[in-house]
Amino acid sequence: MATDHIRYDVLARDALRGVLRKVLTDAASQGLPGEHHFFITFVSKAEGVKLSSRLLAQYPEEMTIILQHQFWDLTVLEDRFEVGLSFGGIPERLIVPFSAIKSFLDPSVKFGLQFDTSDVADVSAETLPAAPAPSAVAVPPATDAAESTEEPAAPNQGGAEVVRLDRFRKK
Repeated sequence: MATDHIRYDVLARDALRGVLRKVLTDAASQGLPGEHHFFITFVSKAEGVKLSSRLLAQYPEEMTIILQHQFWDLTVLEDRFEVGLSFGGIPERLIVPFSAIKSFLDPSVKFGLQFDTSDVADVSAETLPAAPAPSAVAVPPATDAAESTEEPAAPNQGGAEVVRLDRFRKK
């Protein structure tokens, strides 16, 4: 097979991240129109991701956030977005580079993007800043009732909900 010197895969990935950047930029300036809302899954320990140590301990591999009703100060830059969310009623600021995003879903129009994050560098525990643990608490990921024998979690009291996209996939 011929060598791809143009790197179409990189060009396509960057173009799709541009779609995500544009959608978030519009949401930051104009709000979310109609029933649109976003599920964004990202690699928790990717370089440039900033979360509280408590959230990082609870979601050491990946985390999904929902931008719908209760988010604030959405700021979109060339390489990342920043957003305020509430976890268990406690506000928190997240910083997520576009390179750390694994998937983006707008279920209101059944639109989704998947990104290959195999080239994303993880930040090792030794290089993480030693900050005091904030008191933010995230809601545990949802699971199917057939898979879980635990008691159902208490309903979220107005904060953000972290969920797994598997919850919405047809079986």
